[in-house]
Amino acid sequence: MEPFKEKGIILGLSGGIACYKSVELMRLFQGAGAYVRVAMTRNATRFVGPSTFEAISGYPVFTDMFTPASGDPMRHVSWAEKAYAAVIAPATANIIGKLANGIADDALTTLMLAVTAPKLICPAMNTHMYENRVVQRNLDVLEKDGYIIVEPGEGELACKTVGPGRLADPERIFTRLHDVFLPKDFFGKKVVVTAGPTREPLDPVRFISNPSSGKMGYAVARAAAGRGAHVILVSGPTELEAPAGVRRVQVATAQEMAEAVFAEAGNADAVIKVAAVSDYRPVKVVPHKVKKDEEQLSLELARTTDILAELGARKKTGQILAGFAAETQDLEENAIAKLAAKNLDLIAANLVGGHDSGFVSDTNRIRLFYKNGTSEELPLMDKNEAAHVLLDRIAELGK
Repeated sequence: MEPFKEKGIILGLSGGIACYKSVELMRLFQGAGAYVRVAMTRNATRFVGPSTFEAISGYPVFTDMFTPASGDPMRHVSWAEKAYAAVIAPATANIIGKLANGIADDALTTLMLAVTAPKLICPAMNTHMYENRVVQRNLDVLEKDGYIIVEPGEGELACKTVGPGRLADPERIFTRLHDVFLPKDFFGKKVVVTAGPTREPLDPVRFISNPSSGKMGYAVARAAAGRGAHVILVSGPTELEAPAGVRRVQVATAQEMAEAVFAEAGNADAVIKVAAVSDYRPVKVVPHKVKKDEEQLSLELARTTDILAELGARKKTGQILAGFAAETQDLEENAIAKLAAKNLDLIAANLVGGHDSGFVSDTNRIRLFYKNGTSEELPLMDKNEAAHVLLDRIAELGK
């Protein structure tokens, strides 16, 4: 999935303190193979100089309709015609109001009125300004006109106000635009994804768990949502933010995960179980912190619910059930056995323990095993890429 490779992106900046974040956003687009042309309002140049963007992009920055441009006096038209997409980040209340009312009185607004490609608006302003009825009405107008609104984050702003108004993180803006160009082959489908570890308490301060980061499961949920699915992400404890457009159900124990998954899986078109669920739990949970009074401590453990096996037993006709197998040895033998025993259509198996594949890494080396007896070995790839390959295969199985 390389929608930006050798494509032109217009990055527009209006005058806000968050202009500095746009440098990182430009880098993300360039890293994905795009070339970026920058247009700035005069107020934006007071926060970050045009020379910064010229040096990084390799193109002159468009700030003035009437400044002569070598060989291209009609930049607002030629740039618009070549644009694959346009993003305004940050977008102030002023430029939102202008675009909502068709006002084109500077380089950026004139350029944006000529753009016919997908356009993202990323608001950034004081909380009370953002929540003002006029601003919200203008955003509604832009959304009805076809603009894609990337909601701002919440927190303490530069003005010391606490609330919504912070420019969305550059990675979130990048992902939102990336998803616009993904195939919508899961549109109208419900996909349930599990992710992360579970924790089985020993006492109020200790638990049995594993090092799963949740990165692979979150990548699958993010990719499925980008491809149009209605995604339910049942997640154990992680440090990750919920992907945009995904409903996250937060759980802790294997039993909580089982209950949440079973509640959602019945009418799902696909269930993709990526979570690393604890196989055992302490029989007795001590109500107070266990003191180290003894030299040795014995724990009695009981099996947790085998969520994947139960899903396989309940699987309805036409539903695709995919699982993951993290192994330390005998990968093929263990994966094939799990595939058959749990009535799966597909299992993604990988060896854990290496630095480039497994729980905490950003990459994965996966081998896919199918119900019909075939298998496919994928090269080492980013977990986001691996998620899309997995969804490609699930889409094929669902045809």
